Amino acid sequence: MIIPEKLKIGDEIRVIAPSRSMKILGDEGVRRAVHTLESMGFKVSFGEHTNACDSQNSSSIAQRVADIHSAFANKNIKAILTAIGGFNSNELLPYLDYELIAENPKILCGYSDITALATAIHKRCQFITYSGPHFSSFQMKGLQAYQTKYFEQCFMNEEAYDIVPSGKWSDDLWFLDQDNRQYEETEWKVYTEGQAQGKLYGGNLCTLNLLQGTQYMPDLNDCILFIEDDEMTIPETFARDLTSLLQASKNVNALLIGRFQRESKITKEQLHFILDKHPLLQGIPVMYDVDFGHTQPIMTLPIGGEVAIDTVNKKISVMRF
Repeated sequence: MIIPEKLKIGDEIRVIAPSRSMKILGDEGVRRAVHTLESMGFKVSFGEHTNACDSQNSSSIAQRVADIHSAFANKNIKAILTAIGGFNSNELLPYLDYELIAENPKILCGYSDITALATAIHKRCQFITYSGPHFSSFQMKGLQAYQTKYFEQCFMNEEAYDIVPSGKWSDDLWFLDQDNRQYEETEWKVYTEGQAQGKLYGGNLCTLNLLQGTQYMPDLNDCILFIEDDEMTIPETFARDLTSLLQASKNVNALLIGRFQRESKITKEQLHFILDKHPLLQGIPVMYDVDFGHTQPIMTLPIGGEVAIDTVNKKISVMRF
């Protein structure tokens, strides 16, 4: 498994929009995100079609594919950030030049709907991709330090490291009002105690499930699985989607669940009710309300990398990334 080259100060990061258009961020949002990344020492450039916008706030398959190919082919670009998530990055998968991409392995990072794109490229091209901040995530002021810390740990560091809980978290509409945030104390919660180690796979649950039965789905057997979902899920759909994913693998070594948004109505009681149904989950480490998904802040995780999980000490050790 290939590990993409790490970032250095002065490297160029390309922003692409393989799902929703960057246009929905607005000029001020783009400016703030660029400022944050430039203050970290990076150069920022944009795909030709990032602001193209159709009736579903996306762009054509051809435009999105062209920007992906251009980003991977350009030797000056060292990392690719997705502008934001959305609903349709899986449309692109049959049209990608996987030989071109495999010949130019580099950091590809995003989350939510980008799960489909990042997982498919990992599977077909055999290099690690990443679930982590979008370009749009860098316009956020409050809680940015935690997000940036693990972004830099993953992309600018060669040594294994531990991820620990953030001090605070938020489920507010921070992109509408950055100055009046509502923060809560963070607690990663344990469903079953234990330790495990293995390859890490996962991302947005409903998006990952779109890959079942296709050539883009990795082998989940004996992996560490991480899953999250957004405010559009409810207990019943999360339960159904989780069941489907667990049935697609013979065994997983551990399960990490990202913190749910309050609108989903997935409470501790509802989640335990769902998890209690699965005998597999009674015998492996399971931890939930972890800092990834659609609440803030979020960590960066290597898809296809190697991690160790310790739910007794509430720690994630990133070992190959």
